[in-house]
Amino acid sequence: MVDKRPFLLFSVIAALAFFYLQATDLPGLYLIPIKGFAVGFLAVYAYLRHNSADAHRLALALLVAALADMAIEIDLRVGAAVFFVFHMLAVSVFMKHSRGKLHGGDQAAFLAILILPPLLGYFLPYDRMIAWAVAIYAVALSLMAASAWMSDFPRMRVAAGALLFVLSDLLIFAELGPLSGSAVPEYLVWPIYYLGQFLITIGVITTLRKRNPELRMVHNRQD
Repeated sequence: MVDKRPFLLFSVIAALAFFYLQATDLPGLYLIPIKGFAVGFLAVYAYLRHNSADAHRLALALLVAALADMAIEIDLRVGAAVFFVFHMLAVSVFMKHSRGKLHGGDQAAFLAILILPPLLGYFLPYDRMIAWAVAIYAVALSLMAASAWMSDFPRMRVAAGALLFVLSDLLIFAELGPLSGSAVPEYLVWPIYYLGQFLITIGVITTLRKRNPELRMVHNRQD
């Protein structure tokens, strides 16, 4: 990884550093850029590994997510607004690679992914004043995950990563309600979210490199 994919390594190091440094006395102001570097390095990886419009759009989406990761540490609403942009960019990538009409269990799963996050986003917060705002954000979240499920990217990576993203956000929604005061979201949201973004990035870029090897930006003897 050091030789072939250094930016993936830098990303993992930044993600682990942010997770563990939260438990130290390091001021939050210093933690914010470390958090941003985690997904930011995934964006650099995506941009450099494949010279295609889809890879570059994914890189842009990941860059937006990195900005959202930092913004959410300052203001939850601002972070959610920036993540809304990420979701729309990700949808545009996934839908370009749609596998077509779904049937049976695949269709049922698609509908569940599409419907459940907004419903939970509305009912989980105790503060009814913000319920609709959370639900509206969750619509974008569910569109991202549902389009990942519907795409022809490998589901065990890309769709699984998108569902992990959904799970991390549902924990945040629950922190506004039944998990208020619980340590569960504090410990689980970041690793679940980061793993989701990591899987999405690896799944999309690896697939694009296999389908269009002539557009690879980094030429190695083996992948």
